Amino acid sequence: VQLQASGGGLVQAGGSLRLSCAASGRTVNMYHMGWFRQTPGKEREFVASITYSGGSTSYGGSVKGRFTISRDNAKNTMYLQMNNLKPEDTAVYYCAARLVVRSTWDSWGQGTQVTVSS
Repeated sequence: VQLQASGGGLVQAGGSLRLSCAASGRTVNMYHMGWFRQTPGKEREFVASITYSGGSTSYGGSVKGRFTISRDNAKNTMYLQMNNLKPEDTAVYYCAARLVVRSTWDSWGQGTQVTVSS
């Protein structure tokens, strides 16, 4: 499956952004999907994930309570609603997918930059 992330930008601290991840090539209801982020010099960090049906979600500790992951399988799209953004949320955000029978994330989008100013 091919993934295309969008929706990044520059926002002030306390503001909100919604990221989108459009999938093509295969139907996404065969995939769990997730968001990761990375800043220069640091390892990629898990942000959130959602099961193939959307029935279960998981969040990284630093975003829990502020970010919400969702998906619309009819539109082959996943979303990340980010509220109460903080400067430490500044990063390149990547969407990812893995087949429900696999344990590794094997499809990645190109990344979208999120910058939060203080």
